[in-house]
Amino acid sequence: MSLNHRWISAFAEAQMAELGAADNTRLSYGRDLVDFSDALTARGSDFEHATRKDVEDYLIGCEAQGLAQSTRARRLSSIKQLFRFAFEEGWREDNPAILIKGPGRTKHLPKTLTEDEVARLLDAARTTGRTPADQARNTALMEVLYATGMRVTELVSLPVAAVRGDPRMVLVRGKGGKERMVPLSPPARLAVTAWLDIRDAEQEVARTKGAKPSPYLFASRGKDGHLTRVSFYQLIKTFAVAAGVSPAKVTPHTLRHAFATHLLANGADLRAIQTLLGHADLSTTEIYTHVLDERLKELVLDHHPLAKDEGL
Repeated sequence: MSLNHRWISAFAEAQMAELGAADNTRLSYGRDLVDFSDALTARGSDFEHATRKDVEDYLIGCEAQGLAQSTRARRLSSIKQLFRFAFEEGWREDNPAILIKGPGRTKHLPKTLTEDEVARLLDAARTTGRTPADQARNTALMEVLYATGMRVTELVSLPVAAVRGDPRMVLVRGKGGKERMVPLSPPARLAVTAWLDIRDAEQEVARTKGAKPSPYLFASRGKDGHLTRVSFYQLIKTFAVAAGVSPAKVTPHTLRHAFATHLLANGADLRAIQTLLGHADLSTTEIYTHVLDERLKELVLDHHPLAKDEGL
């Protein structure tokens, strides 16, 4: 193993052990650093001897490739963190990237859905599926997603133990293993209860055939043991078509955005929404205030009689 790859491996282990970084986060760092390592190797250098110019030239090359601003910003962040780790470990006496300013990130307002569009999606989920069991599962998936604002990975991998006993609150394990409590709405609890009866009966049949019981609410025979992100993504597009909502607007994440935006529009406290979403920083949650501002602006421009005046 080369020096560069030893550094990347040690850095990834530290991220997991000390920061509890999620798998997707560590994989992103790893891909960024492998790409930077390859660029250094092509220049006859490595992590131990890289200079500020090496880093700057690499970033210029990324821009020349047409990489998005957000991608370039993330790559610089990965490089800075690697060199900071190397400095703390005593592998280097400096951090050659510390003074380099990145391209920043362009802030885009998250796409969301109206309350009417969500209601139509929920109705579509209730009637979409080849069997009553599919329809019950689909209803539970959508009701829980909209009631809690879970990330899609949190939803599809939700342990069945978390919803036993018709709970008012559900414990969710989020990014980096951090836990939070989210409430279940009455419609979500009814949907979960109905799905549990069907799921448990299916699991009992599978057990009599020698299969091990699944620990997941939305069990699957795939290697993960639960419904995959891709499968749910495809499902939600099907619901969109059935609901007459543009499929381009509908993803698991837009339902999460809708959850937050609708709460805010109906008077919820921003700190409470931060806790429910599992955001580490309030500034991340504040983006929803801008979404609400934009929606209110559109409402005025579309419906206020003076907004139609050519002089405005």
